[in-house]
Amino acid sequence: MFTRETKIEDILEKFPEKAGIFVKMGLPCLVCGEPFWGTVEELCQKYNVESDKLLNELNKNSKGA
Repeated sequence: MFTRETKIEDILEKFPEKAGIFVKMGLPCLVCGEPFWGTVEELCQKYNVESDKLLNELNKNSKGA
């Protein structure tokens, strides 16, 4: 399960298919051309996105996360 403290690079390394969620929410990520290093919470704060909304999407249908 992904949390606010989960690092973006860890998510994308283990679950590269999750990159589309970041794109859909207007967030940059490592594979989207504008790399962001840090946690889910830091990314959401920087781009004014609700972390709960992002985490719900990331955790949907995630096995082993």
